[in-house]
Amino acid sequence: MAITAETISIQTFYNDAEGGPPDMAQTFTNKLRDYYQSNTNLGLVEFDGELQIEGVITGYRLAPIAPTATNNNQLGGGTSALTRLTITVQATYINTENDQFDFENRSFSFYSDFDSNQNLTTIEDQLLEEIFDQIILDIFNASVANW
Repeated sequence: MAITAETISIQTFYNDAEGGPPDMAQTFTNKLRDYYQSNTNLGLVEFDGELQIEGVITGYRLAPIAPTATNNNQLGGGTSALTRLTITVQATYINTENDQFDFENRSFSFYSDFDSNQNLTTIEDQLLEEIFDQIILDIFNASVANW
């Protein structure tokens, strides 16, 4: 069944996660809007689109992974070779033409690993872009891939 919608509204996501850059939610929202405009014929409207997306960034988590084999007592024990940044986004999608495709507060998550010796602030933008690209693709596929 083809979707005949012509408009989409994507509300600004808000950041409910602890951590991350202050403009993270706006950056995500802009990338999401750009992706839909680049990959569909939908017109972006501010409110009440035939398709509607809104959501919140719920997680920004750093966790050590891949412990190193050496145990340096001067450092107080083992260290981790890699750190994983995981971002989680909850999204709600409404299709006003066919509610069988709707979803509410669905969680989308992705991560990227980086060398623990790297300074997060120098690579954070690159990590966010990589993670956001995958989450946006997942939201896109969950919402309009049935076209």
